[in-house]
Amino acid sequence: MKEIFESESYEQTVGIAGDFAMTLKKGDIVLLDGDLGAGKTVFSKGIVEKLSDGKITAVSPTFVIVNVYETTPPIFHFDLYRISDESELSAIGAEEYLFSNSGISLIEWPSRASNYFAENVIKIYIEKLSDTKRKIIIER
Repeated sequence: MKEIFESESYEQTVGIAGDFAMTLKKGDIVLLDGDLGAGKTVFSKGIVEKLSDGKITAVSPTFVIVNVYETTPPIFHFDLYRISDESELSAIGAEEYLFSNSGISLIEWPSRASNYFAENVIKIYIEKLSDTKRKIIIER
């Protein structure tokens, strides 16, 4: 199933992500793809904000690779932009987060480790159309 949304603003992107968050369950792996600055982290923020009732603000895990948010269920937010190959994921114990079915995994820059993820994932592609406008494609 493919859903396509257009967002005119940061707030609208967060809202679309919040609505999407309500469909997620433990064990889901969400791959967020798009160019630099497309809005992958903004979309992640919308998910975390919704599942924490606005109590947690997600930040990009670019330098730490993974942030864990104590939502219900927990969210494991990965940013693979700085990894050089898939072996780095094993080195940080990513399998424990990704394949334990204990939480929801959000993966920014999944193409850096494309062979690492199972076929049963949710794919989100965000295209930057202008400074504020985005096209968001969700494939399940």
